[in-house]
Amino acid sequence: MARTQGSHSDITGPRIRSAALRLFARHGYAAVSMRQIAKEVGVQAGALYNYTPDKQSLLFRLMREHMQDLLQAYAALNSSSDPQEALRGFVGFHIRFHLERPDEVFIAYMELRNLTPENFAEIEDLRRSYENAVEKILRDGQRSGRFAIADTKIATLAVIAMLNGVMTWYRAGGRLSLDEVEQAYWDMVRRAVTA
Repeated sequence: MARTQGSHSDITGPRIRSAALRLFARHGYAAVSMRQIAKEVGVQAGALYNYTPDKQSLLFRLMREHMQDLLQAYAALNSSSDPQEALRGFVGFHIRFHLERPDEVFIAYMELRNLTPENFAEIEDLRRSYENAVEKILRDGQRSGRFAIADTKIATLAVIAMLNGVMTWYRAGGRLSLDEVEQAYWDMVRRAVTA
């Protein structure tokens, strides 16, 4: 099969993922067709199958890449051995990382239901790895007497859910700067877990 004129795999593949990301975030996975993605990229619908077997694979790849990027970036963070400082670092990291990727975040949470069971299980494992890193901070703080937490798993999920709320309302140039928002959320998280 002849390649569409002007098509290059190192350019077209990323363009397909970028278009799918935008369209899935804007319209929802179920409402987007492969034809719409192809049109957005400027290729024939059949050409998409040179880059992805199907729409499900495309969604899974977007979600997996997002989670891998998240875990890699968090692992590169110089985390303190002090639980309170480590938690403070996590709060800032989570807010800033996710605010730079609104479409990825939307898809990562809202489109889980559209994954096949096998794909869901893999994404769930990646999510659990991130949650476990946060729970370790909370457990360390609990053991040292710095944090008063009855259930570290529930506290982990509550902290992440609270921080995810920033993505729904924060706008650059609004009433509060990002630094002020981050400080306000750190104050809330700190008060929620501190002994």
